[in-house]
Amino acid sequence: METMTPVKETIGLPRLNERAPEFEAPTTHGVRKLADYQGKWLVLFSHPADFTPVCTTEFMAFAKAQDSFAQLNCELLGLSIDSHYSHVAWMRNIQEKFGVEIKFPIIADLSMAVARAYGMIHPGAADTSAVRATFIIDPNGILRAMVYYPMSNGRSIAEFLRLVQALQTSDANKVATPEGWQPGDKVIVPPPATAEEAQARVSQGEYECTDRYFCKKSL
Repeated sequence: METMTPVKETIGLPRLNERAPEFEAPTTHGVRKLADYQGKWLVLFSHPADFTPVCTTEFMAFAKAQDSFAQLNCELLGLSIDSHYSHVAWMRNIQEKFGVEIKFPIIADLSMAVARAYGMIHPGAADTSAVRATFIIDPNGILRAMVYYPMSNGRSIAEFLRLVQALQTSDANKVATPEGWQPGDKVIVPPPATAEEAQARVSQGEYECTDRYFCKKSL
């Protein structure tokens, strides 16, 4: 008798540089939708569950960095497959036990509608838990970056702050940023379009060129 191989569920993921999936969902600050963040940067991030230790460390780190994100015109929005009652209880627990106030909203995605739209549910990770996914959405609602972490390991919040700064720098100056770039570091300029432009770039003092295709400059 022929054995049928179970068909694995295909996980759809949003794509970079396209419109982020629309959502409208209840949060700890009332109903929020993607359109509410028009004109602002948004870091949307999921966590597997409330009242878990790794997620608690991440939320405290996001809370401590919230003012730094705000200085970049960037809002924070959390999400898990828990009710808003659970979210509120967990927020109060974090403030009571660790002295950290969670001021940003958290989506209560019991229907998993937002989590599925953003590809946060991965079979094998857990039954109904969202993995540690982070999405950076620009003021025009375009998805600019997404990062997935395993459930066992916490994220570096400082890296997401750096990434928002890098994206904003690239947008404002039409440049790229090298590995480990920090604000104030030199940036990478686009490759020259012509041989004449390449030669001129090497001879100009504005650029630090290792080769014609590889040039940096200070902003």
